[in-house]
Amino acid sequence: MQAQQHGDLSTKPAENFNSGRVQTMIEGNDPQGNTNSNPEEVEDFNQNEMEALLNLNPISIKRGDVVEGVIVRIDQDEILVDIGLKSEGVLSTKELPASGYGSFSELHLNDKVLVYVIQPETSEGHAVLSLKRANTERQWRIAEEQYKNGELLKAKVIDYNKGGLIVDVAGIRGFVPISQILNLKREEVAAGGESQETAAKLQSMKDKELQLKIIEINRARNRLILSERLAVQEWRQRRREELLDELKPGEVRRGVVSNLANFGAFVDLGGADGLVHISQLAWSRVNHPSEVLHVGQDVEVQVLSVDKDNKKIALSIKRAEVDPWTTVEQRYAPGQIVTGVVTKIAPFGAFARIEDGIEGLIHQSELTPGTDPKTVLHEGAQLQLRILRIDAERRRLGLSLRQADEEEKAETPETPDGSGPAAAAATPTARESVPSLADTTPSLEATPLQQEHAAAKRGENKGERRERERTPDSGLLNILPKEDEGELTAMAEAFRAARQRNKDEGEPSE
Repeated sequence: MQAQQHGDLSTKPAENFNSGRVQTMIEGNDPQGNTNSNPEEVEDFNQNEMEALLNLNPISIKRGDVVEGVIVRIDQDEILVDIGLKSEGVLSTKELPASGYGSFSELHLNDKVLVYVIQPETSEGHAVLSLKRANTERQWRIAEEQYKNGELLKAKVIDYNKGGLIVDVAGIRGFVPISQILNLKREEVAAGGESQETAAKLQSMKDKELQLKIIEINRARNRLILSERLAVQEWRQRRREELLDELKPGEVRRGVVSNLANFGAFVDLGGADGLVHISQLAWSRVNHPSEVLHVGQDVEVQVLSVDKDNKKIALSIKRAEVDPWTTVEQRYAPGQIVTGVVTKIAPFGAFARIEDGIEGLIHQSELTPGTDPKTVLHEGAQLQLRILRIDAERRRLGLSLRQADEEEKAETPETPDGSGPAAAAATPTARESVPSLADTTPSLEATPLQQEHAAAKRGENKGERRERERTPDSGLLNILPKEDEGELTAMAEAFRAARQRNKDEGEPSE
């Protein structure tokens, strides 16, 4: 809501020479009701009276007065302003602002300006005036009216300290205490500006324009205290009343998700919140709105009903607006590593968003062992996660932090000295150091059956490993039927013995 436009609250009009006793005497009318019938006497009287009047001060001014005048001359160093005195007042161009209202380029002949009287009269008979001080005085008077009327205003943050924000109110420095700043939580307010987190938030608000309300004003002490909390509360209350009158059932509007609850989601329509009940998310099997919505999301809603008496607005969200689940399996796959942002903490884990409208659950069993969940899981934390499963029909997504961390460690390259996870994994045990058939025949691969054996061995506990059986991938072995797979070991040994015998005899092996 814009602040009201105010007129020249502190103007004092120049003397009108065409009114009062001056005009009466010029016209030749005696104040006592007699009429001067002799034209020569009237002429002499007028001349004498006018000379006397020119020697009088038409208006009485003193230091600190703010009066309105008319620019009659503009020079490079000074500007002459007629404020109704016998001589023009002098306005120095050195005090003019570089740009905007009151700058040299913005002033022209015959312009009306508001000036502050620094000195009523110098030895040369001129008044010394200030345009800058007049504007400050004018703004203080406007601020007093805004305070009395409970008006809302806009002001830019120009600085901050541990106690709050410093704002520019049309040239006046105002202060917003930390307790009156909207986006600070109670614990942050209690900690004050000494907290690094609170100080960072205050710093981030610099150069922003805030909606404020004056809660205290003291002109003598140059004290102007404002509140953002009260201003937003009052603005939302007024806006709510307006929206309750404006909204019609069936109307479609855009809003921002402001809060999520078990029973639905609240959407800010620009001053008033409407409720989207969970049954009105336009699809089934949604157990919590966080599965398809997140705070701050821009959505299109339809007005279902407006209850002016209870000040309630019921809304519905179109499915197409927040349902990217229909194509989720085309864009993601189990095992894929993705970046997720934690959106909500739950007793059993946390929810993380991998894109707008797509959130998954990191169960507490999928956290990295040995880590404190409180240090890793907090709203806004960005994590690397592995997708465990996707259920597009039920809109479920399983995520794992533990498995993503394990894969990252496994992919860590060896250090220059040969140490590291990859080097450790490559170091053979005493049993594995014995060369196998595959070691002596590197160009031959294991059969599918042997691959299954290897997978089974990897699952054995406490080092109870079976002796690895490997066999060359010759064409003869590959064409054996499944019922002959049991003979592979014997054939491998025979093939190995033949290779050794040929080597001993110096003949090429077949």
